[in-house]
This record gives sequence, structure tokens and C-alpha cells, in this order.
Amino acid sequence: MIKQVEWSENPLGSQQVAEFETEVRSQQLQRTENQVTPAPVEDLEEKVELNPPANPNRSVVESVGAIPNQLYERLGLTMPRWLLWIMTVVIGIILSGLLVSTLALWTPLWSNLDRTDEDLGTSTKDEVKIPLPGELWSKLSQYQLSRPMNILIMGIEPISGTVDGSPESFAGKSDTMLLVRLNPSDKSVRVLSIPRDTMIAIPEKGEKGLTKVSDANAKGGPVLAARVVSRTLNNAPIDRYIRISTSGLRQLVDQLGGVEVFVPQSMEYKDSSSRLSINLVSGWQTLNGEQAEQFVRFREPGLGDLPRVQRQQALVAALLQRLNSPTVLPRLPQLTRLMRKYFDTNLKMEEMMALVNFGLNLDRDNFQMTVLPGTFSRFSKDPDSYWLNMTGQQSLLNDYVGVNVPGLKLDMRQVPNLKIAIQNASNQPQLTEKVISYLKQKGFTNIYKVPDWPDTQRQTQIVVQKGNRQVGVDLQKVLGLGQIEVAAIGDLESDLTIRIGKDWK
Repeated sequence: MIKQVEWSENPLGSQQVAEFETEVRSQQLQRTENQVTPAPVEDLEEKVELNPPANPNRSVVESVGAIPNQLYERLGLTMPRWLLWIMTVVIGIILSGLLVSTLALWTPLWSNLDRTDEDLGTSTKDEVKIPLPGELWSKLSQYQLSRPMNILIMGIEPISGTVDGSPESFAGKSDTMLLVRLNPSDKSVRVLSIPRDTMIAIPEKGEKGLTKVSDANAKGGPVLAARVVSRTLNNAPIDRYIRISTSGLRQLVDQLGGVEVFVPQSMEYKDSSSRLSINLVSGWQTLNGEQAEQFVRFREPGLGDLPRVQRQQALVAALLQRLNSPTVLPRLPQLTRLMRKYFDTNLKMEEMMALVNFGLNLDRDNFQMTVLPGTFSRFSKDPDSYWLNMTGQQSLLNDYVGVNVPGLKLDMRQVPNLKIAIQNASNQPQLTEKVISYLKQKGFTNIYKVPDWPDTQRQTQIVVQKGNRQVGVDLQKVLGLGQIEVAAIGDLESDLTIRIGKDWK
């Protein structure tokens, strides 16, 4: 039997924040319960000693049976006593049902998933047992997405003195922000990176103007962060959120046995105030948790947040590849249990199962990434501030966010008119001019070369910088070769970057 998982329409939009705030508070209750070692039920039960009745044979039956008679006499009712009895029983059943339903609704989803029968102290062979995580994972294929879903993912800066997994540990600024869209209709996952220096308006008392999007979580938690992102992207639907602590990233990478990432340049940085020390050498490396944190947090002076966004996307791709490893897949249930305290989310268990099932069946070409379009302003007080520029980005908003903006035009430029960067990764310097000459013969008018890529590649790579895979396909037809990579990891000024491999003849 296939279980399709559905969620409400745009629960985090600006018109419906109140509903999501209730959901966040419920999630916080769930996460609080997860952090407490479950006690046996017999220890939790209230122990009250009642004085034994004088006549145990009459105690309860006569006391309860006297209630309808007393009501009948005091209210002066004229209806038959047997009718009053029937109404009393019916009303009692209805009230009991309402009480049970209310308790069921307020019981957190996580409450019994990690407790064994011995912990609960109530299970018998005849009872219906609540499925444990392992049992759910064995039925993973039953959980499927029923419609597109947008998830806001935030990596939270560490706050000194807080305990991992506590509400305070998730109260800092968002060092990383990704809007992930999963679409079952075309079986795709699209990731939109939102630079932390993106200038947005945060609704506050007195409306204090523009500030950076990274401040939203610190000022109002995930509800406010989702609200400002939704409003910035034309009221885009945001269905769920995930907040990850910095220590959570370290633990995840370590639990996976490290991730293999190419470090394009040496990285050195030391800040005694934040206790952040970075020391990475260039080249392919298997990074441990601490090194992975250094890789995504390193920031070059004068280049804003975009190079860091590129490394974040490279790490995301490496993590997904590692999670799909045959040696890691069987350990996913255990990893989920170990990592739970480092994550704060309002995803339900059934939704998590559907997401995992969706990801395991995802085709590589259908996983695409880009960065929110924008520019740096030379006239701003902060040279690193990032200002949105959505001109011609209707297709990006539709594919990566799921919204249509009235009056916003499509980018109708053909591939020969796009900005194409040529980057040599073949260790054969003469190929750069050869490729440029070939493209000019084909009518390409906006070509420029950039410094060589330090990693020698056997296969030519076509990096689609702006998120539209079709332009990569069109360029591939012109070249007659090339592996398409839809990610913002090419030259920052380009629409497409060609990394020449050894296969170019």
C-alpha cells in the first residue's frame, strides 16, 4: 500500500504565519521530549492512595448510580427516568471520545518511537505496538510525495555557552540558507542558495528598514526567517523548515566517515574572538567534520559571500553522494537517531520518510543548484551587502521556488549570446585558444577566459551557473561533448562555464 504524504498550502506565507507558529511551538515540544530519557510509565503515574469505602460492595456502583436520580429530582424534570438514563450514557460516551481525541492530538509524534516495550512498561502481546524507526525504514518505499514541497534549510552560527540541541543553540544568525524544492511531477530537486548578506526587510515594530537575511532567525526564529524569505520571493510557499547547528554538521560528516571534496585553494584564517581557526591545503581531500566546517565558513576578503556559497554547494553535492553510498544506506536509521538533537525541524516522521525515499530514487541530472540572483553595490555602506536583481528570472523563480511574478520577463537570449567563461582543466594550455576559436566560428559573441582550474579533469564539464539546464544541453550539442553540471560553481560572472578536459581534441 502506497502512503502519499501531503502538507498544507504555504503554511509559512505572510498571510498564514499564525498557523505555522502553532506548528513550530508543537515541534519545540517534540524536540524537548526527545532530549529527555524516557521514564517507565509506572514511574510517571500519579500514585494516590484512596481511603477504602466502608462497604466495598456498594462503593462505586451506588455512588455513580445515584447521579441521574439526584439530577432528576433537583432539576424537576418531567421526562421518564429511563430517557434520562439513556441521555446520560450517550453524553458520557461523547465526552469520553472528545477527551481521548484531544489527548491523541496533543501527543507528540516522537513520543513513543524511541521507547522500547520495557521502557513503556505497558506492552503485551495482544496490544497494537507503535512502529519503531527500524520498522518504518523497512517500509520506506510506501512513503511518497504527493505534491511539490519547499523546505527552508538554515545552518545556524554557534552561540557560545549553549548546549547542543537546546532551544538557545538554534537562536543565532543563519550562516547558511538554502531553499530546497522537491517536485514529484518531474522527479527533481532544486536548491536555491540565499547569500547571508542578501538585503531584505524584516518586519519589526517601527519597521527599521533593510537588513541582512542572516539576522532573521536571530530576531524571530524560523517563523520570521521563513516569512521574510517568502515575502522577498513574491510570497513563495515555504512548507517546512530545518535548522542545523554547526556542531550538527561536524557530527554528520564524522558519522559518515568524512566527505571527499576538492579544495580549490589554500585556506588560512584565525579569529581568536570567535575561536575559529581555518587551515586547509588545496587539492582533493577527505574532510572530517571540523575541516568541513572550516571549508564552508571560510570567507575571502573583498569577494562577498558568493565564493562561500559555491563551496557550500560543493559540500552539499559531496554529502549526497556519500549518503547514497552502499556502505552508508543501511546505517541511515541509526544516523537519524544520533543526529536528531543537532536538528530542529517541523517535519513529521512520515514526511521524513517520504523525503528519504524521494532522494534515494533521484536521478543525478534532476538534482540542480543555483544562487539567488543579485549584485554587490559599490554605493552601499557595507561593500559585502548583496542586492537582488530578478530581471529576466521568471523561469528560475518558477523552477526553484514555484511562483510566477506578473510582468517579470523570461531570459530569451540564445546560447551564442550568453556569457561563457572558458576555464582550462586539461593541463594542456593550447586548448584554451582552440576552444575560443571554435566557439567564435559557431557564432558565439560573449566569450572570455578565466584562470585555469587547478584540478585536472579527463572529461569536459559544462557548468550551468544560472540554474537553467536547457542552455547547458544546447551548448553540449554545439560542442559534441561535455558533462552538464547545474550548480553555481563556475565563474561568478558567467552564465555558463566550460572547464576543458582531456577529452577535447
